[in-house]
Amino acid sequence: MSEKEPARRPGGRSARVAAQVHQAVTELIGERGYGNFTVGDVAARAGVADSSVYRRWGNLETLLGEVALTRLNARSPMPDTGTLAGDLRTYAAQVAREITGPDGPAVLHLAVALAGTGEQGDRAREGVRTERTRQLQSVLDRARERGEEPPDAFEVLDHILAPMYIRVLFGMDGLTPEYINGLVNRLLSFRPDGTAP
Repeated sequence: MSEKEPARRPGGRSARVAAQVHQAVTELIGERGYGNFTVGDVAARAGVADSSVYRRWGNLETLLGEVALTRLNARSPMPDTGTLAGDLRTYAAQVAREITGPDGPAVLHLAVALAGTGEQGDRAREGVRTERTRQLQSVLDRARERGEEPPDAFEVLDHILAPMYIRVLFGMDGLTPEYINGLVNRLLSFRPDGTAP
């Protein structure tokens, strides 16, 4: 009986290397900004060989796109508070925590920088928008099933998430619970039935 090569364990060395490389990219973006480091810099910071990075990602742009997608699409559990207003407030607060955390601003800046880099940037931008829309749609569908009249996902992106992203990108303070709740209240006050939240 011939000896078989041991099966790779999910979450084993490969997952650890990916996490180290992603963290190295995020730190370098925060310290140096987009376009100011190389695959060699990433590998050195992550403690891996350059060849490991090239073998897995091919080039720096592909790696940067994956980091932006992974970090911005990190999913918190989708809220189910029993009301649309409650769900949107909870979801917005979760997003605010993600984008103001230690790596949040760097990842947002990376996503913006990638947006102008051709095909790789297009993929990253589309991936983030698709995942955020998918997350929101589950909340909006549930509200509709309860008999509420929810906005569409793009209205939520425009009126709740976009202002929060802009504040973080421009280094403005103020993603307070009051500010976030105000965004939700203003969106819901525009609903066709004219009811206030």
